[in-house]
Amino acid sequence: MKIALYPGSFDPVTFGHLDIIHRSAGVFDELVVGVLNNRQKNALFSINERVNMIKELTKDIPNLRVESFDGLMVDYAREIHATAVIRGLRAVTDFEYELQIAQSNKIQYPELETIFLTTDIHYSYLSSTIVREFASYGGDISHFVPASIIPKIMDKYHTDKKE
Repeated sequence: MKIALYPGSFDPVTFGHLDIIHRSAGVFDELVVGVLNNRQKNALFSINERVNMIKELTKDIPNLRVESFDGLMVDYAREIHATAVIRGLRAVTDFEYELQIAQSNKIQYPELETIFLTTDIHYSYLSSTIVREFASYGGDISHFVPASIIPKIMDKYHTDKKE
């Protein structure tokens, strides 16, 4: 069984993330979305909120698991017996950073392959940071995230929902 890991903070999950999830799930026997509990970042959503949002948005994907993890991604990948890690690329600058990480992970866990998926062109500009920035000013985020999570995001900023 080929298990792939798609790690990230997903704070919040975007249409770009969901695109990568759906495409990856079609390639591997099992896809694990690993939600990183990064204690160095001040997250908008708790780890449980992020996991639950992704579970709700991906409940139609039978070969998908959503879990949280702490620490190094490469250690978590080994723990779940992943043979591949999925990374989405939006631009050349993403590749430069991701290549360094992939090479470092290969040293630590030689059996782990990194699979780079280019983002759908409709989401090449999109990041969780952009979503948070727009939401913090009460902006329209309906083109960035599913409608079902817009109220959750806007509630974090105590603003009215924009659709």
